[in-house]
Amino acid sequence: MNVSREIKTGVIVLVIIALSYWGYNFLKNQNLYENKRTFYAEYENVQGLAAKSPITINGLKVGSVSQITFHPSKRGILVAHLILNNDIQFSINSVAQIYAPDFISGKSLKINIAMDDDAIAVSGDTLKGEIDSGIFGMINEQIAPLQTKVESFVVNTDSVMQNINEVMNDENQKNISESLKSFNSILKRLNTTAAYIESLSKENGKLDSIMSSANRAMLNFAEVSDSIKAANIGVSIAEFQHTLESFNVILDSVKTGNGTLGKLMQDEELYDNLANASKELEELLLEVKLHPKRFVHVSVFGKKEKPYEEPKE
Repeated sequence: MNVSREIKTGVIVLVIIALSYWGYNFLKNQNLYENKRTFYAEYENVQGLAAKSPITINGLKVGSVSQITFHPSKRGILVAHLILNNDIQFSINSVAQIYAPDFISGKSLKINIAMDDDAIAVSGDTLKGEIDSGIFGMINEQIAPLQTKVESFVVNTDSVMQNINEVMNDENQKNISESLKSFNSILKRLNTTAAYIESLSKENGKLDSIMSSANRAMLNFAEVSDSIKAANIGVSIAEFQHTLESFNVILDSVKTGNGTLGKLMQDEELYDNLANASKELEELLLEVKLHPKRFVHVSVFGKKEKPYEEPKE
């Protein structure tokens, strides 16, 4: 049986293609005879995850990311295609987490398998996607509260400085300067007073003498207070009050015209009579003084007594 040249050429091409495909997968350390399973994971941000990124379970490489595409119906959602080349079984609740294995390498993906009683994930299922913050994320989580406090402190400090600037205007600075000058003057006076007191204590015991005099004065005051206390000043005040009440009764009697003094003060006729009597007594005494012979007459030879003649004045 003769085989045409075209058929031979076609067979050779197919063999070359098969060998090329096998060699390519061999270079990628992938076994052509392994069962491959495809899973999907959705993310809002893949944090730099790219195709060919390795997939690990508990640190063991089990596959790689084949590609990353946009979700056909969810806007802004990215879908990572995960190719696993082993038969490990895990729950549908397992999580596909993007993380950074070190500071140099790019992003990788690990599957945190869930050991529960839910259904086993099969090829074509979509796993829950998460992003591990990593060391930098932990640092950011620790620094974020501190950053907030620092920002708040800076804002408060700025407010305080503004208030200080408003308070420390030219007028207030002048007032503070004058207050400091007055305070310095007071301190100088206090120093002068202290020096004077010190000089008193050094000069002949003047300060001791002053203190002794003050002590004696205080003792005397204490003795006086004791004397006042012993004198039963309450009884004296009561007696004085009784005297004032009696005097008020007398004044009331005088005011109402009772008694001799009251009648003298209130009865005008008695007052006029006393005044006339006093005036006549005064005239009588004046007459006796001017003309004593009219009142004292001594007749040795029996002359007649002259009758009394009222003076012209």
